[in-house]
Amino acid sequence: MRQFAIGDIHGCLTALQVLERELAFGDGDTVVTLGDYVDRGPDSRGVIDLLLGLRKRCRLVALRGNHEIMMLQARDDRASLLNWITCGGDTTLDSYGTSGFRDVPGSHWDFLAGTIRYHMAENDFFVHANVRPGLPLEDQPDLNLFWEHLGGAVSPHVSGRRMICGHTPQKSGLPLDLGHAVCIETWACGDGWLTCLETNTGMYWQANQQGDLRRGSLKQGSAPT
Repeated sequence: MRQFAIGDIHGCLTALQVLERELAFGDGDTVVTLGDYVDRGPDSRGVIDLLLGLRKRCRLVALRGNHEIMMLQARDDRASLLNWITCGGDTTLDSYGTSGFRDVPGSHWDFLAGTIRYHMAENDFFVHANVRPGLPLEDQPDLNLFWEHLGGAVSPHVSGRRMICGHTPQKSGLPLDLGHAVCIETWACGDGWLTCLETNTGMYWQANQQGDLRRGSLKQGSAPT
């Protein structure tokens, strides 16, 4: 069984489509998406549609990111709406063809509301942003799980599992591999790459909005080809 993690998508539908075609996710595969499906990129609506379809073909584990939090809050509060707009929410609204929320399908709201805080696997755990290393996952504050960037020193987690996360942009376009933690937010929405990591092998595939595809390996530590 293959286990994949996909970094912050941010409306970058073309890059996601390239990865989906290349890896042909299907029965027996687990695909953990690390949150931030919406905002900044051009087609948040298309991204959610693709993920809803993917859910029918494999085991999709959709984590919540801070941009999902902002979008859900923006629906009910004007001050939150204005804040969300300045953080890339304008591109999300544009993808639905409206200046409000009336054209967002109920299935999309259900998807956003149904995203989860973290996912635990045999050797890894998956979060959007970061954790406090000494706290069990069920006790982690929202500030750490959804908002906190990785700092200069990242300590191993008390669970002994490796952390797979996004949120902290790696503007080099390469995953950050610290051994006990791997960040795969490789700046898809900023002229970078969308990364999909096969966690059991350390192989990763990257696609961009121009439709380019490349692959690499955490174990090799070399530039992807």
